[in-house]
Amino acid sequence: MIGFFGDIVFETSDRRILTFQGLQRDSAARWAKHDAIGRKPASEFLGPDLDTITFTVMLNGNYGVKPRDEMERWLIKSRTGEVETLVIGNRGLGVDRWKVLSVSQAWNVVMNRGELFSGQVDITLEEYLGVLT
Repeated sequence: MIGFFGDIVFETSDRRILTFQGLQRDSAARWAKHDAIGRKPASEFLGPDLDTITFTVMLNGNYGVKPRDEMERWLIKSRTGEVETLVIGNRGLGVDRWKVLSVSQAWNVVMNRGELFSGQVDITLEEYLGVLT
């Protein structure tokens, strides 16, 4: 097992290949700018911003996956607002959980009767920290 996002398991085996490529994590800071007359504005550090992670999942029917079903799983997570833990190897990424911010599908090969044979899903995740109390 390579890792998982909730119930989606990234793995390579002799029966199934479901993995990602091009994983990129972006972190940023939040800053306020306070304007002042006749001089440059003053900067104030507010704190860290939410991280984002982007990656692509390649789907191919030759490798024991059903591309359309896998695409649907990501779409459901996006549309229902599910938040999940992202684990790569044996370590979680981020402070808490992640939400699916966007899903982009590419249907590369469609067979007879509309069966999707291969495609890819571009995923964007954003950190989810929940409501502060």
